[in-house]
Amino acid sequence: MRDRNLVLRRLPIVAGAIALLMLFLNRVMTPSLTDSQARSDVVGAIICALLVLTGLLWEQVQPRPPEAVQLQGNEGFELAADLPEVVQKELAWASWLLLTNTATKSLVVWYGGRTVLRRGILGSNPEVKLGPIALRVLETQKPVYLVDLKLYPGRVEFDYLPENAQGVICQPIGTGGLLVLGANAPRSYTKQDENWVEAIAQKLQDTFASYL
Repeated sequence: MRDRNLVLRRLPIVAGAIALLMLFLNRVMTPSLTDSQARSDVVGAIICALLVLTGLLWEQVQPRPPEAVQLQGNEGFELAADLPEVVQKELAWASWLLLTNTATKSLVVWYGGRTVLRRGILGSNPEVKLGPIALRVLETQKPVYLVDLKLYPGRVEFDYLPENAQGVICQPIGTGGLLVLGANAPRSYTKQDENWVEAIAQKLQDTFASYL
């Protein structure tokens, strides 16, 4: 992802370097310097050095956006055909909201022991097999957000997502279901996104409880 603040971060460095060069040329081309000119050169050099230092500090402290990748897989929309129409519409609506309003690029809904929805960039494995992380989410009824999936050994259980998924949210849908989201960049979900995912999962739970 291109860093849009790159020019602003480097502007003090460039300005300071140019000013230092101009001071040097002025000093070389001046045959004789007065005391006041010498003092001005010293002050100018200090200001230029501060500009360069400010630019270097900005390079260090300003966070850069996470690098996004192209997820491996084909885009698709798979929905269990035997679900009631109202449930199908609810799943289609919820998945569309998540894919268009968050960093989500791949989405899976597991409920009642089977996969009922896959949408976005589809992983090569169509079947969800619950691993330790998913089972813990169901047991504790608390979501898990893996901010940078490649750092977690447990990532192998999410083989139903694209192989190079960067971040994953595993959100419970009551005690019998899971909403699993995959992103194409690490650390890409905000706290607001997490709250929204939780609210949508609660809405799906209410629908499932009424019609399934």
